[in-house]
Amino acid sequence: MKKLATTLMLLFACVLRAGTPPAVESQIASLLDTYKDIHAHPELSHHEARTSAILARGLREAGYSVTEHVGVYPDGSRAFGVVGILRNGPGRTLLIRGDMDALPIVEETGLPYASHVLTKNASGQDVGVMHACGHDVHTTVLLGTARALAATRAAWRGTVMIIGQPSEETIDGAKAMLADHLYERFGRPDRIIGLHDTNMLAAGTVGIVPGPAAASSTSVDVVIRGIGGHGSAPQVGRDPVTLAAYYVTQIQTIVSREEDPQDPTVVTVGSIHGGTKRNIIPDEVKLELTTRSYSDRSRQIVIDGLRQIAAGITTSANLPAEKAVTVTVLENESTPVQYNDPAMTAQVRELLVKALGQAQVKEAERLMGSEDVGVFGMSADLKRYEIPVVYFRLGAMDPEKLAAATAAGRRLPGPHTSRFEPLPKPTLETGVTAMTAVASGLLQ
Repeated sequence: MKKLATTLMLLFACVLRAGTPPAVESQIASLLDTYKDIHAHPELSHHEARTSAILARGLREAGYSVTEHVGVYPDGSRAFGVVGILRNGPGRTLLIRGDMDALPIVEETGLPYASHVLTKNASGQDVGVMHACGHDVHTTVLLGTARALAATRAAWRGTVMIIGQPSEETIDGAKAMLADHLYERFGRPDRIIGLHDTNMLAAGTVGIVPGPAAASSTSVDVVIRGIGGHGSAPQVGRDPVTLAAYYVTQIQTIVSREEDPQDPTVVTVGSIHGGTKRNIIPDEVKLELTTRSYSDRSRQIVIDGLRQIAAGITTSANLPAEKAVTVTVLENESTPVQYNDPAMTAQVRELLVKALGQAQVKEAERLMGSEDVGVFGMSADLKRYEIPVVYFRLGAMDPEKLAAATAAGRRLPGPHTSRFEPLPKPTLETGVTAMTAVASGLLQ
């Protein structure tokens, strides 16, 4: 009898979870095709021509007024931002954002729709291209949500503003769209929502956290100059490779000895380039860094530390002034802490529970990763939020694989790795169901 009761409970739970709205269920096959197509044809930041065209075409077919090439970068080049507007009577304006760009990573998932794209990056290096952060999921969910909202206009009122954002990975896409007078041209939203897939949750679930949810990110370029020469005579010059190695190890003491350990901070050297041949001491080495933090104070401590250590290397190596180590903060490739408005987060949580069930809505953790979605809600100086934003997490992992990995004390490959592998159907189904429910609930 107990076994029968347990079986009936499991069947009942499955029935509850199977309640996918018709406006979502009817397009899942199409969305799977779109997802696999985008995944197989990824595009780097600033180059999202094909992906943006797919989104724009889908929005037009769903009845949206669509504008392409929204966004302008500091060098004057146009971005591939997409704006879709759907008006449904008086009411609030809700901005729903999804990002479109991929990463310079060679895919190693072995999937039948895996990317085999090769290209050159901005530095002229040959690189693979992969949707290793799930922006293919985000774009597909965005399109599915837009379609579902267009098909269920009786359930909400107001204006939907769909934003297909370029260049999130270089965290200058949101700024580019705002610099192109986004709100002056299309109207200012009252609220902003979005999502990001994660390897920490099973497909079919979502996670949400109020307040600070993702760290700020600051991009920094460092150039260490030396005096080149023959590899057999290092004493004649100044070896910038050795100085760079010293710098890379020294800057970690900023976090371990200068920062408050209760204020999380990360400093990462993601790229280092110097030299042309093994027996030639080069004239310079270039490093690309990123720093993450949750406070302006910790961010400034890192920047100050990077400059102080640079000055110390310049002095200790007895470099002339024209060979001094330079540290350049790239403000346009930096973004503040992503903050989920607490009151709106509570409302979004209720809508997610209603749509998916209590057990499918998890407590998320703060991340040291960064997001520029919050820029859409901030003042021009990026010092305060003027429009409430909520950005929640979308589970993307095969539940059985995730359970096995957790039991073994390990993690499945996550974002920015060559083996990041979302489980498409339940991930897309849950993403569109969740986002549509949240959007409809906020547009009442």
